[in-house]
Amino acid sequence: MAQVIYLRLKPKQVVNIDQQIYLKDLAWISTNDDEVKKKLSTLYLHTVSKNDQTYKVFDLFTIIEKVHTLYPEYEIESVGATQAILVIYQPKPKIFPLYVLFIWLLLFVGAAMAIMNFHFDVSMEEVQSTLHEMISSDQENRSVLWLQIPYSIGLGLGMILFFNHFF
Repeated sequence: MAQVIYLRLKPKQVVNIDQQIYLKDLAWISTNDDEVKKKLSTLYLHTVSKNDQTYKVFDLFTIIEKVHTLYPEYEIESVGATQAILVIYQPKPKIFPLYVLFIWLLLFVGAAMAIMNFHFDVSMEEVQSTLHEMISSDQENRSVLWLQIPYSIGLGLGMILFFNHFF
């Protein structure tokens, strides 16, 4: 009966640049011989560099070839996935609060101008006055504030819910 090495690749690992990758980082190893298992755990595969960019994919076939160079007499069985993915950690750039404030103000003023121009184009004051007369049957020129306040609140809540930035 031939001796068997079982390999199961880990689906995804996060690594740093200049980190050395060993077989134990990419796969779970099982075999009857503890000495072989220790030696396979420390089998060097790759050193992560900036050239790898964001992801590095290891195929099971290339790993099996490297294991066969060490132990040609062993039979290698794979269990599970055939590829392991290394996600290379890249620190996020710092966002300066001044830039955020500037962009927020620019977007806020732009949105306010767009809404005001829309309301002017469709004669919103006239529409709300007509609605006020239809609902209250009041012919006097009274304030339509009771329509404008809920409309404004609804407009703001609608934008928040539409862009999904409630929290």
